[in-house]
Amino acid sequence: MREVRLHDTLSGEVRPLEPREPGKVGIYACGPTVYARVHVGNARPFVVFALLKRFLVHEGYAVTLVENVTDVNDKIYAAATSAGIPSEQLAREMTRAYEQDTDRLGLGRPDHEPRAVDTIRPIVDLIQDLIDGGHAYAVDGDVYFDVSSFDGYGKLSNRPRDEQEQGEGDDAAALKRAGEDFALWKARKPGEDTAWQAPWGEGRPGWHIECSAMAEQILGTDFEIHGGGSDLVFPHHENEIAQTEAARDEPLARIWMHNGMVRMGAEKMAKSVGNIFLLHGALDEHGRDALVMYFVGGHYRQPIAFSHDALAEAGRSVERIRELCRRLDVDAGDPEGLDGYVERFFDALADDFNTPAARAILFDWVTEANRRLEAGEAVGIGRLGEMLEAFGLENLLSAEDEAADPEAERLLADRQAARAARDFERADAIRDELAALGWDVRDTPEGVRLVRGE
Repeated sequence: MREVRLHDTLSGEVRPLEPREPGKVGIYACGPTVYARVHVGNARPFVVFALLKRFLVHEGYAVTLVENVTDVNDKIYAAATSAGIPSEQLAREMTRAYEQDTDRLGLGRPDHEPRAVDTIRPIVDLIQDLIDGGHAYAVDGDVYFDVSSFDGYGKLSNRPRDEQEQGEGDDAAALKRAGEDFALWKARKPGEDTAWQAPWGEGRPGWHIECSAMAEQILGTDFEIHGGGSDLVFPHHENEIAQTEAARDEPLARIWMHNGMVRMGAEKMAKSVGNIFLLHGALDEHGRDALVMYFVGGHYRQPIAFSHDALAEAGRSVERIRELCRRLDVDAGDPEGLDGYVERFFDALADDFNTPAARAILFDWVTEANRRLEAGEAVGIGRLGEMLEAFGLENLLSAEDEAADPEAERLLADRQAARAARDFERADAIRDELAALGWDVRDTPEGVRLVRGE
């Protein structure tokens, strides 16, 4: 078992992973707010933490991965009102779409996917503990965390006091004792169609308290890794730290691990900016293998630029591995002298989960295997599968693609015609029909083809 070291935003250092219990690791990663279809930027933390779990399992750890769904939020109420449907219906539909879209990444589901709507009682209890401890106050049905009661506030983001405004609106500003105080519970407002009863009145939880409660419910406190996008450092994760430490007098997590943003031009990809490319569209156009290869090509802590050219290049890299796998001799023994590449691959992942360094080593293995094949040697698969599985690309070991049946080919042709006519709703429906028949649509340098789903 290697020593695994990860960058901790709280300390600003790359620190060794030190489990509470030997051999066990709990990871909580903040998931989406389900008011619209998820985009490629939303997919990055899903991929990062799914692959981190795979690596840690390879190293011998028992890993519990938790990724929540925020299904109670201001954005959901607003989007549902615009759509003219109940907020609960929108949240259910978008949660289902999120699950379907991320299922297509082929990386499996997190071990737990808690939802705020199912965690109301623990949330209320945690808020009451904060009030009882003098860290929160109720006013006109709202409850706010008193930032001045917690000496460590700001230690994650290192923001000075005059830059800690929460941005919760003028109505909240009139009720709060200080601008940096933040909402734990929000009284029901006119037009909001879903609310719950609490000791302070009818309303709903704030965003930050939801994650503190969901994480504690499943992983307890002082668990190993809390993750999410770098845009969550302030205020979301700063507030999680304050809430949990104030209520429980111990840390929520040992390492705070943040992935960089996916960028479109100079700005992060975000629904609020309007510069998004939806995940299901990227999967339709480029395939899951190319998308996963694209993500591992950037270090998780750094921003990564989105472009169709980048995804096309990732697809060509995938095909290079697939072509090699077709040439490997399954009956040959382990190729001599290549284990060193594999050890270096996993050493790179142990050093702050450096996937681009590991990816380069994987292709060093591929280059050497191709050189030997060109020299007339018989080269076996060896430990290639270990590296591919760590990257979620073990399906590339299947050397030959199964021929599609005539019905699937007919549906594929219909889908291509629908896309050419820009009837994307019909194209999505046909894709779902193909998936029900067990076929995935993949875009490759040689054109669109069907491959058996996992």
